[in-house]
Amino acid sequence: MIRVFLAEDQTMFRGAMAALLGLEADLEVVGDVSRGDEVVAACERLRPDVALLDIEMPGMDGLEAARRLRSAVPETRVVIVTTFGRPGYLHAAMAAGARGFLLKDAPVAELAAGIRKVAAGGQVVDPALAVAALSEGASPLTPREKDVLAAARAHGTIADIGRDLHLSPGTVRNHLSAAIQKLGARTRTEAIDIAVSKGWL
Repeated sequence: MIRVFLAEDQTMFRGAMAALLGLEADLEVVGDVSRGDEVVAACERLRPDVALLDIEMPGMDGLEAARRLRSAVPETRVVIVTTFGRPGYLHAAMAAGARGFLLKDAPVAELAAGIRKVAAGGQVVDPALAVAALSEGASPLTPREKDVLAAARAHGTIADIGRDLHLSPGTVRNHLSAAIQKLGARTRTEAIDIAVSKGWL
């Protein structure tokens, strides 16, 4: 019996997924949470074979939860199950130690097959997303450029961004300018939109 754990903030979807997976003879859903910051403690207690994590959850996103789970409960294999089929998210998920990346609109039979494959030590990735990720490539942004662009989403001024990241205004401008240029954008807002759409932010 493969022990499965679910982390998903949409109650209806989480319940439906648990019910459908519970119909599979060899799968047992042993627990679920609605917040990313509850994943590690729950998996330390339940010791599931496979954890299905959404990306966008309150408390902590699924990618960070996957990173922490890899350290805390390395025997639990992670599959990201998300609405957001963005190539950058796939790269980030694999870097975080996930063994699978599937979209929520996949048939339950495909999800169950993916769980079995990952539990057996394999990997599973949505085929269309794998092709897109290969053609898109990795993010061109440096970690600092990504930090500055992410801070720009929340703050209106260069001074605010600088205070948030402990950088001088000139350094913030340089990083923003580099990010805008690398992304082929004309403005900071357009650069943020591009980075978000590709899963790089």
